[in-house]
Parts: sequence; C-alpha cells; structure tokens
Amino acid sequence: MRHCPARSSSGPRYGTELLGELTNTGAPATSRGTVHPLLTRLRREEPVTTDWSESPSGPPRRYYALTDKGRTALADFAVVWAEFTQAVDRLITPDQHADRREQ
Repeated sequence: MRHCPARSSSGPRYGTELLGELTNTGAPATSRGTVHPLLTRLRREEPVTTDWSESPSGPPRRYYALTDKGRTALADFAVVWAEFTQAVDRLITPDQHADRREQ
C-alpha cells in the first residue's frame, strides 16, 4: 500500500490516468511496466477494488478505488511519510535544522 497514489483517495481512477498524474509530478520510474504490476498487487492485497467500465474510445477500462483498508493504510502512510521526509531533510541540510535541535 505504501506506493498507492494518494490521488486515488479522491475517487476511482483509471490506471493510465494514475500513470499520467504520477508522470506530471516528475516522479521517477513512472511507466506502465512499473505502475500496472503495482496496481495488480494492490488489487490482490485488497487496499483497492476495481471495476470494469466501458470506454467510448476502445476496450473496457479497469478503474481503481481505495477500500476502507486502503484509506486507513494511506492515512497511516501519510504520517510515516511526513516523519521520513523531515528526517531526510534534517540529514541532508543539517545547518538549516541546527536551531531546531538546540531548542
């Protein structure tokens, strides 16, 4: 669950739509070969559910939505991620954080 795109918390998303949103953020390693296997694993582990929907421009599309389990995992991950990024910031910019450590 730790890699599930947080944007999916706002409603069902088509896999390619998620890929586009990740690409637009500048996230590294955002390709179909990275994202689709991850979505398949998330579907099996059940933090997401899927629905097939007819597409006006091609084959049916699989849409992904967070389950209650997924929303809980996403909220938990958001806390861990914030703590992790703060720790990394302190590590790579120690001079900027020296005043905070002394307080």
